Amino acid sequence: MYKSISLLPDSFLLKPEFTFGVATASFQIEGAREQRLDCIWDTFCEKPDAIADQSHGDVACDHVARWQQDVDMIADLAVDAYRLSISWPRVVNQDGTINKQGMAFYVQLLTALKARNIKTYVTLYHWDLPQYLEDNGGWLNRDTAYKFKEYAELVTQHLGHLVDSFATLNEPFCSAYLGYEVGVHAPGIKSQQAGRQAAHHLLLAHGLAMQVLRKNCPETEAGIVLNFSPAYPLTADDKKAAELADEYHNQWYIKAVLEGTYPSLFDELAAKVKPTILADDMTIISQAVDFIGVNYYTRIHYKNTVDGWFEEASLTNIRVTDMGWEVYPQGLTELLVSLDQQYDLPKMYITENGAAMADTLENGEVKDIERVDYYHTHLNAVCDAIRQGVDIQGYFAWSLMDNFEWAYGYEKRFGLVYIDYQSQQRILKESAKQYRALLKQRKK
Repeated sequence: MYKSISLLPDSFLLKPEFTFGVATASFQIEGAREQRLDCIWDTFCEKPDAIADQSHGDVACDHVARWQQDVDMIADLAVDAYRLSISWPRVVNQDGTINKQGMAFYVQLLTALKARNIKTYVTLYHWDLPQYLEDNGGWLNRDTAYKFKEYAELVTQHLGHLVDSFATLNEPFCSAYLGYEVGVHAPGIKSQQAGRQAAHHLLLAHGLAMQVLRKNCPETEAGIVLNFSPAYPLTADDKKAAELADEYHNQWYIKAVLEGTYPSLFDELAAKVKPTILADDMTIISQAVDFIGVNYYTRIHYKNTVDGWFEEASLTNIRVTDMGWEVYPQGLTELLVSLDQQYDLPKMYITENGAAMADTLENGEVKDIERVDYYHTHLNAVCDAIRQGVDIQGYFAWSLMDNFEWAYGYEKRFGLVYIDYQSQQRILKESAKQYRALLKQRKK
């Protein structure tokens, strides 16, 4: 078990042009629900048993009130960049006008980060769809993609000059598959056809927003953030299952964005579950992007099913995080190298990587050595991929602080910083101290 985070002296990650950051998302940390419209997660939290601890995001980490303290904390970690998301229901009213209070919050926050020389990586959509749009069909309604375009227009007009890098969406797989296909995330719909249709409209929204970003912020880099859980066969006989799962969960999104087509698996889907696709959609979706953000946490094993499909297989006697996810750093190297072999890639950032651990606060300290080890091994896995020729230019730890972990509520802690939810005290864990130590020793 590594008790510090170290890299080889010649590691590309230690060069000044490599970007190190921390990441969060609006609904997970902001609180101040009364200052914005309701979103799909507010509604989902009210459903019985939807959230493991019956909690909600009304207060979360109270970031809207405590943002100045949080900016100080980010600066103290010696990072180059902060990845955050804008809350759509906080900045736009239902009639399409600006919520001045909400927009002013982000202006203040981004200005303060800029003053500290911290680059800002802004995600336009990290799952908090305004509820009134869901009431009108949400991501099943094609019009939502065009509403997203209007929202991107307003954000870029008001905040564009303060942002170093824009991502359109965070993990459309999670929004579509978890939200509309298996229903464990908001809005909680369970339908394969709905999942595929939502995925398509999300990607359409990405393409439409890219057009806005190019028009309004031509000098600012723009891309999309995708999550990947590499698919491995359980046995040699399960190769087909792993291939299908990979196409369905991983390649579906990147292939559409980079090549303007869905994987061959699309043709195998029953007509009744295929999404409706209009003539120019794939051209809009495949706008040139400046980067792909890669979110990686673990790999998944799959086995064949009797009907020729795939299902997850669980392994025993493996090291797991508090989420039950296998700790498999080499999976990150293997993923990055395979993407590089498959596609003509732009530069990549690791936009999320981290681990939930069962953290305990003892005598004012959190000795999260398992997380330190996780960061050490995964950062070195990124180094391995770069050595093999993959163009990776940044790494963002997920997450800056403990927060509302979606369907798990506050039971799972991913933060470098411990949050005491009663007092809202912020306490740097050992992992934060080690991450900071690594960043401070870089050659400037």
